[in-house]
Formats: sequence, structure tokens, C-alpha cells
Amino acid sequence: MLEHCQSASERWGGVNQLLDRWLAERKDLADAYSHLQNNGKPLAVTEQSLQAFCQLLMDYVSAWHFELHEQLGQEAQVFGDTKALAFDEQITPRLNSITESLVAFNDRYDNGDSRDNLTFTSELKNLGQLLHERFELEDCLIEVLHKAHAKPTA
Repeated sequence: MLEHCQSASERWGGVNQLLDRWLAERKDLADAYSHLQNNGKPLAVTEQSLQAFCQLLMDYVSAWHFELHEQLGQEAQVFGDTKALAFDEQITPRLNSITESLVAFNDRYDNGDSRDNLTFTSELKNLGQLLHERFELEDCLIEVLHKAHAKPTA
């Protein structure tokens, strides 16, 4: 049993590094969003700042879907955590729906097309609400799929 714990620790220790990198990307995304939003005040958003934000957004979403979420699911499977896997199945459809909205925002604004300021401001506000919800859902999944299996610190 001790060997299994050591093996799991070695195997999933890399998840922590992946998680740390991804959380740093989340902070960068939140900072870029905050810059675009400018606390609700009018801001002349440049094509470059919007494209940079869209790139961060797509990198962040991709890292979740193709790296972190996959690793967390595998970890829960190895530990035979059926409750965690069931919770994941319950939450993932909403995350996927939010992802579709984020990708649609990217598709509309990443290409440098001109934009209606009123529509853009409204969509940016909606995007912020979606990001906030997404961050909370992701945090819940991380708590259930990973932290439950981490060794407690002394």
C-alpha cells in the first residue's frame, strides 16, 4: 500500500506543476480582462490588446481542456473515486457551454474587425461573468478531482 501511495505521489506530483502554470495563466487572463474592461470606464481598446487577450483566453481554455482536466480525470480514475468522476460528469457540460461562448467571443473579436462599442462593452461584461463562473467551477473540480487525493501536509 505504501508503494502505491509513493507511486501515486510520483505520478501526480506533475499535476501540481501543471496546475501552478495554469493558475499563472489564469492570473494573466484576469489581468488582461481587467485591462480591457477598465473598471467599466470607456477605454480605447487596441486591436493588439484585444488580440493578446483573445490569445490568452484560447491558451487558457485549451490548457484546461487538453491538459489539466484530462490529468485530473485520470487521477480520479486511478484512485477509483467514483464520486469525483460523477461530479465531473455533472459539471463538465456547463464548462463546455461556457467554452463555446468564449470561443465565439474569440471568433468575433480576434480577427481585428471593427466593433460596435456598445455591443463590445456588453459582450465583454458577459464574458467577465462567464469567466467568473468558469473559475469557480474549475476550482470545484480541482478540489474534488485532485486535492482529495493529495497527501495531507503535516
